[in-house]
Amino acid sequence: MTQNIIEYKEFIGSVNYSNTDECFYGKIEGIDDLVTFEGSSVKELKKAFQQAVNDYIALCVEAGKEPYKSVKGSFNIRIEPKLHYHAIYTALKNGMSLNQFVAEAIKNNIDKKVLNHS
Repeated sequence: MTQNIIEYKEFIGSVNYSNTDECFYGKIEGIDDLVTFEGSSVKELKKAFQQAVNDYIALCVEAGKEPYKSVKGSFNIRIEPKLHYHAIYTALKNGMSLNQFVAEAIKNNIDKKVLNHS
């Protein structure tokens, strides 16, 4: 699966192309602020992304602010009812709550580099 993202220092940047402006552009994902970058080539885009991340980290340090998006540890998801039932059934069969089951499923599918760094 092709994804239009780039990574640097555990930050993810979206990657888009403007045919009108003939340039690549994106924003840093997973943060509470809007930080964008652009370049006329892939090389320039990567360099601009890295500079945007470095600048953002420096601003956060200066402001005493956590750079990553604040999360509270709970979220709602929408899935088809049959899948929901099967998740509950499987959780109960394994002696788990639905929350434990979902957390374990997510943990098993998270990028191992990210999980080991947390």
